[in-house]
Amino acid sequence: MFKKLCLIGVGFMGGSFALAFRESFPNCEILGIDVNPSATDKAIQLGVIDVGSAHLNSLLGFKPDLIMLATPVGTFENIARELSTLDIKNTLITDLGSVKGKLVYTLEEYLGENFVGGHPIAGTEKSGVENSSKDLFKGKRCILTPTQRTSPKALEKIKNMWISLGAVVEEMNPFLHDYVFGAVSHLPHAVAFALIDAIRHLSKDDVDLFKYPGGGFKDFTRIAGSDPIMWRDIFLENWENVLKAIEAFEASLKNLKELIKSRNSQELTNYLRSAKDCRERIN
Repeated sequence: MFKKLCLIGVGFMGGSFALAFRESFPNCEILGIDVNPSATDKAIQLGVIDVGSAHLNSLLGFKPDLIMLATPVGTFENIARELSTLDIKNTLITDLGSVKGKLVYTLEEYLGENFVGGHPIAGTEKSGVENSSKDLFKGKRCILTPTQRTSPKALEKIKNMWISLGAVVEEMNPFLHDYVFGAVSHLPHAVAFALIDAIRHLSKDDVDLFKYPGGGFKDFTRIAGSDPIMWRDIFLENWENVLKAIEAFEASLKNLKELIKSRNSQELTNYLRSAKDCRERIN
């Protein structure tokens, strides 16, 4: 199906995609493009990509069948604008970004019907191509966000590509996507970052609280070790849904605070039991 892949953004997610893609399409040649030459150099050494470049116009001589956007979502529009000046009208283009919504429609303006928005629900707090994993997407859900403009043929090819990588594909409206993941992904990351910041403020000159966390704290705040640039862009691109989710969390936290303050044992138990029951519904 694919003979040449152009990967734009050679980090953990992009590198993991390249490794998974190479496993499914072993005869495919992979060009990695990144503004950081050390990233492409390292990716070549690790066998993640075959050739690297810092310039988008290098894909013209390469002539890829598929272009994968794997940079922070805040860079997508500028990249799409530059790609629109190149002769790639028959090339499939998709992405790994966790924000869709109006961004999908903006990218379509530049990239046309062969762009298919994608978001694999996979990842870790790790960054850097050296941490890439070829099994990252196996058994994981991948959300595709086609619009009325999306080419059915392009959608089918991208869907089959993800299935070949072991992902479970689901289609979703771009704006619904941002509401859903603003709540279940972006909010938890915001809370984890904020919790670390709170512990920093609670630490005193004579006691460093970061010396004493147990397993629960480490598990809960693991995602606060994620790439700050990536998450800055996600929060800013999906700001409306993120703020709504934060406000809902603030209301729930205020409710918990009042139950503790009032010493209402039964109501506090009910609050905690309800949360526990909801948590147990998650596989």
